[in-house]
Amino acid sequence: MDAGTGDVRAEIGMVSVPPGRVTLSDRRSRRSWPVEVASCRLAAFPVTRAEYARVTGQRPAAREERLPVADVSWADAVGFCNSLSRHEGLRPAYRVADDGGVAWDTSADGYRLPTEAEWEHACRAGTEGPRYGALDDIAWYRGNSRERVHEVGGRRPNAWGLYDMLGNVWEWCWDVYDAEVYGTYRVLRGGGWFDEHWSCRASVRRRSHPTFRVDDVGFRVARSVGGAGQGPVG
Repeated sequence: MDAGTGDVRAEIGMVSVPPGRVTLSDRRSRRSWPVEVASCRLAAFPVTRAEYARVTGQRPAAREERLPVADVSWADAVGFCNSLSRHEGLRPAYRVADDGGVAWDTSADGYRLPTEAEWEHACRAGTEGPRYGALDDIAWYRGNSRERVHEVGGRRPNAWGLYDMLGNVWEWCWDVYDAEVYGTYRVLRGGGWFDEHWSCRASVRRRSHPTFRVDDVGFRVARSVGGAGQGPVG
């Protein structure tokens, strides 16, 4: 599951996210639950094709380097996080078993996927509405994307300096969506370039199998502050 080795010469820009409290909600089950979120660091942009290539050894076309990487599964994203951590001399956050099971070592200082509580808290950046700004200003979605992916950073960031939290590509999060109903399916957040406006909201949750790949799903990386994780191991 780990990504291959490559020559990593550029660091991923990370933004400090303050602690806070967020209330998650699920439209299907009509339930909501509050979560206390510790401070963390979150990538300012989704992982780009150039960044992914530096770790995996792939070579995107020059004109595609600043496009967000897509067609990557949750498992691919976990492998990328571990490989990037090793490249930078950090302790990988994930332990991958022979059967493909993944456990999160919350004491590790390496790169990882954000929890969905971290993601939503960071997306909102202190706001309480469905979005952190006017949708056409902050996101690429079906109404303005011309039905294609765009380079990261092309729309306005939120108040904490995070770009493309809504639109462009959906982003994998660490969490299992609903184990009793959907088994190992993992959470997706943020909406993508092909989605209507109602899918590009801070609270929207979707799910997919951890091996699923499609052209509007990518991810961004996080790191814990002081080795303090946000969720359970496993």
